Amino acid sequence: MSVDITLLGTGSPMVDPNPAGPATLVQAGGEHYLVDCGRGVLMRLAAAGVPANQLAALCITHLHSDHITDLNDVITSMWITTFEPTPLRIIGPPGTRATVGHIVASLGPDIGYRIAHHDDLSEGPLLEVVESDGVGTPDVSVGSVRVTTAPTDHRPVEPSIAFRFDHEGVGVVAAGDTVPCAGLDELSAGAQAIVHTVIRKDIIAEIPIPRLLDTLDYHSSPEEAAQTAERAGMNTLVLTHYVPAIPSGGGDDWRELAAQHFSGRIELGDDLHQITITN
Repeated sequence: MSVDITLLGTGSPMVDPNPAGPATLVQAGGEHYLVDCGRGVLMRLAAAGVPANQLAALCITHLHSDHITDLNDVITSMWITTFEPTPLRIIGPPGTRATVGHIVASLGPDIGYRIAHHDDLSEGPLLEVVESDGVGTPDVSVGSVRVTTAPTDHRPVEPSIAFRFDHEGVGVVAAGDTVPCAGLDELSAGAQAIVHTVIRKDIIAEIPIPRLLDTLDYHSSPEEAAQTAERAGMNTLVLTHYVPAIPSGGGDDWRELAAQHFSGRIELGDDLHQITITN
C-alpha cells in the first residue's frame, strides 16, 4: 500500500517566476488532499490531473498569506465546477472560519453575477469549515484516509498545525512552517515520511535585511527538519518551501545538509515532483 505526495508549489512569500506558492498534494485510497494553497495552486493541481472539484479536503497549516493566497480561487473553482451540491471541506487552525468568511464576503459581487447568469446556481459556495488547534491530535477524517492534526510552533503566528495522513499502514506528515517542537514529534512518531518546509538559515543570516533575519526564529533549517524525521524513525524526508529559491535541478547542497542528520531517503525538487511512500 502507498501514499503519493506531489510538491505542487515549492516557493515562498518571495515571488519567483518558476515555483508556485506553498502547496502539497497528498493522495491515498483514491482521495486527494490539498495542504495549503499558495499562489498558482490550481494550475499545479491541473498539471497533476486533480481538479478542485475532486478534493476530499483543503488542509491549512496556518494563516500566513503565502499559504492561503489562492484560497479564493479554490473556493470559487470548486463551486462553479461542481454540479451536485457538494461542500468543500476546509480544515485549519482557529481563525480559519473567520478568514474563509471574509474571503467569501469579498467574492460577493462575483457570486451574485454567477447566480444571476446561471439558472442552475441558486446559492453561493457550500463550505464546511473545521477548526482544530491540534491539541490531543484530534481526528478530522473525511473518508477512508485517517487525518489527524497536532500543534506546531510558528510563533508569533499561532495557532499553527501539522497534518498526518494514514492509510492502510502508511503514514505521511505535512508539517507546514515550524521550528522543532513536541507537537510535531508526537504526530510524526511511527509515520513513514514527513513533508517539511525549510529555509537556509546559514545563507539568510548573512543578508543584512531585518525583515529576512526575522524569519530565522520561526522556520526550520534542512538540518532541523532532518533531525525531526530521524527522531521519528521515518524512512523519507521531503523538503519544500525553499528560501532562498533553488535553481531548477539543483539542491544537492540542501540534501547534503539534511543527510548529516537523517539516515533515510531525502527528496526535494521542482514543482510537481512526485514521491511514493510505502510501509
